[in-house]
Amino acid sequence: MLGASVPKHTAHLLDLGAGVGTAGLVAMSLDRTHQLTLGERDSEIALIAEANIRENGFAERARVITADITSPTARREAGFPENAFDCVIANPPYFDAGRGTAASGAYRQGARHMAHSELELWGKAAAGAARASGLAIFVYPATGLAALIAAFDQRFGAIEILPLAPRPGQPASRVLIRGRKGSRAPLTLHATHYLHGDQGNEFSQEFSAILMGQGPFDW
Repeated sequence: MLGASVPKHTAHLLDLGAGVGTAGLVAMSLDRTHQLTLGERDSEIALIAEANIRENGFAERARVITADITSPTARREAGFPENAFDCVIANPPYFDAGRGTAASGAYRQGARHMAHSELELWGKAAAGAARASGLAIFVYPATGLAALIAAFDQRFGAIEILPLAPRPGQPASRVLIRGRKGSRAPLTLHATHYLHGDQGNEFSQEFSAILMGQGPFDW
């Protein structure tokens, strides 16, 4: 859903903490962006991302930069462009530190567990990378919404929040948040969207094509 949310005609997209590049490559495959940069701190995972770029036929339009995106020094030393991207997307580590089942391996732990307070660093990184009037789009658990809004506040305006819930009548479990750098427009809270119907495990008509990588998510 994150990659499918990238606006059409995005010239240059950055995926922060990209892992193997899934979200960014979804945007490329849907022809939502012309150029893609993946930022990933783990060198072994970055090699997989590079292989995914090649195997999907995007080697001439996509690249990987290996750096800790939360560190300004690391970004600078790795040659991360500043104020350069039309859209910045991210799926930050989603378990608050000390909660959830600990993942095996240092990479998986770092990719899944992070204190909500550290979202501030991700917001700074996104704002530093986005061009003037550029967009940032994050997906995150609904429990971290307050920290997510704080990370966007004073950096992005025209903030839009889209709650995602498993089924009608259930609380939102995830949120998509989108903001425009430098805007002063007020916040918009969209109606909740539901992944499934009242019964069964099939995805709703709205999300089935999106989650199969076959269609965009325009919201």
